[in-house]
Amino acid sequence: MKKVFIIILGVLIAAGIACFFIFKSPKPQIDKEAQLKQRNLNVEFRATGSVSPRNRLEIKPPFAGRIEEILVQEGSFVKKGQIIVWMSSSERAAMTDAARAMGEEEFKRWQNIYKPTPIVAPMDGFIILRSNEPGQTITSADAILVMADDLIIESNVDETDLRYIKIGNRLKMYLDAYPDDTFEGIVEHIAYESTVVSNVTVYMIKIRPVKKPEVFRAGMTATITVTAESKDNAWSIPNNFITDQRNKRSVLVKKDKSVLETKEIKTGITDGRFTEVVSGLSQDETIVTLTAKSKEKAKSFMSMGRAR
Repeated sequence: MKKVFIIILGVLIAAGIACFFIFKSPKPQIDKEAQLKQRNLNVEFRATGSVSPRNRLEIKPPFAGRIEEILVQEGSFVKKGQIIVWMSSSERAAMTDAARAMGEEEFKRWQNIYKPTPIVAPMDGFIILRSNEPGQTITSADAILVMADDLIIESNVDETDLRYIKIGNRLKMYLDAYPDDTFEGIVEHIAYESTVVSNVTVYMIKIRPVKKPEVFRAGMTATITVTAESKDNAWSIPNNFITDQRNKRSVLVKKDKSVLETKEIKTGITDGRFTEVVSGLSQDETIVTLTAKSKEKAKSFMSMGRAR
């Protein structure tokens, strides 16, 4: 019996030693280190807009007839009162066509007697659409040309974000067709009446570019960047050092080469890459992230611990 007892005791001691080495906590392997650093943080959101005329005006004839001559092209700048189209009424078109059949001299005589009607630009602006050509017969409901006084950007902004936008604010923008070319715009109008888009209440804002890109065209899609909140010289850390768990935020702090401590922190604004630390961490403390291998070992150890 004594021998059996000694053998059993030896087995238990060996098993205990083996368990100690199997289940002891793995030494953490540090991947990256960081400390609090002052940074300028900007909280931004984006909205989609489109290039639109501030005032869009269709140039329609006062009567049905035939277009004799169009004096402008798309993109042409015109002054108010400038003749842009010569138009014949249906009666004049019929009479001059009949005179043409009687000979060139008769045709010229009737042209001098019965002059075509000029159509003038109703405002200063430029031509954005030429939808008809000389020789076409149109009615008074057909637009010969479309003109605009200026091109701006219109965007629908969610009502929850409207508090960040004021008239006179400068916003950064880029055209989706030219994402590498950014430019600035000034908010010149905020709608007083809302609309509902996809069950979301939005307000239309109008933005005037400070300097219009040469490629500006009506209908282009634009992306607008709005700075919702900003803070200069905020003590902050990279976001990947922060752990979120049960509505609490924490970091791993290095005490020495092998000892780590989890510390809860309170945070402020974030720009998506860095987050302000309001309290819980001092400037001389070093925070760390673990290697993927070290994280897996820690998870495995915790799982075995729960299984036991």
